Amino acid sequence: MSPLRVGVLAYPGCFASEVFGVPDLLTMATHVAAAQGSLEPAYETSVVSPRRRVIASGGSAIDVSAVRPVDVLIVPGFELSPTLDLDATLAGLGPEVAAIRSQAASGTAVVSICVGAFLVAEAGLLGGREATTSWLFADRFARRYADVRLRPERLVVTDRGVTTTAAFSAMYDFALHFIREHDGPRIARSTARIALVDDARSTQAPYVDPGLIPTVGREFSLSVKRWLDQNLSTRYDLPVLAREFHVSTRTMLRRFGDETGQTPLAYLHTVRVRRARQLLETTDRAVASIAADVGYRDPGAFGDIFARHTGRRPREYRVMFHRRGDQHEPTPTN
Repeated sequence: MSPLRVGVLAYPGCFASEVFGVPDLLTMATHVAAAQGSLEPAYETSVVSPRRRVIASGGSAIDVSAVRPVDVLIVPGFELSPTLDLDATLAGLGPEVAAIRSQAASGTAVVSICVGAFLVAEAGLLGGREATTSWLFADRFARRYADVRLRPERLVVTDRGVTTTAAFSAMYDFALHFIREHDGPRIARSTARIALVDDARSTQAPYVDPGLIPTVGREFSLSVKRWLDQNLSTRYDLPVLAREFHVSTRTMLRRFGDETGQTPLAYLHTVRVRRARQLLETTDRAVASIAADVGYRDPGAFGDIFARHTGRRPREYRVMFHRRGDQHEPTPTN
């Protein structure tokens, strides 16, 4: 069988590590497969561009080949800083957007890494499809591309030939999934072990820090959020909350929903879980004690809500993320 042709689309300002991350893991998988008896290379990788010269983020020059037919086209992310003019950036990448659109029209499978999803969406490939991207910029993406069914909790989403991934290291989750599909689970598992890559992740939810998500033009919801933050352990009561801000419950839900896309209770669950995560990571306090501290009297209900937000039960999360050296308060152990 002919090797699968995998092309990575390099462009000005793209992350160089995201250009080479997937090809490097595929190369490792090829060596693993050879060691286990495979006689033919499974992949043929190349870095392509509609430009003759590409300078990646950080000033790294990348050698590129002309865009040519491939079986899979990977679109890396770029440096999306708070001060970046996104409209101007995407407009300046017109040749890349056209190349993505052309490759997809010829039947090529398209994959975006991190905020490379913005380029794929600009090419018109994500309308009506499920997709994901970096949780940090998911809100910005959702507002710009309202016709995309965004799944910001997911690491990898494939919908009708178009694959999107979450932030940076999710390129390895995609690569392992790709290897698993084409070389089998044994090769994928061995490659993951050699590369020290987690091959069992399914969600980016445990890594989300809502405090880092940019908020612009949302004065009402920000005030409500501050009040909820300050009353974290208090029983949620929508009428009380509405009276606090001199609005009806209906107006509270509408205005908060318009600015955030969620209800005040959903936000409260999120911030409670965030505080619980901090306590699970940095203390040895009993799970029931942490649950009560963040407003849940029923540890079972707390566990269900925590798992819904992070993909793990509280004790599982503690095993994964506990940082014993970071404890700041003497607390009873489990």
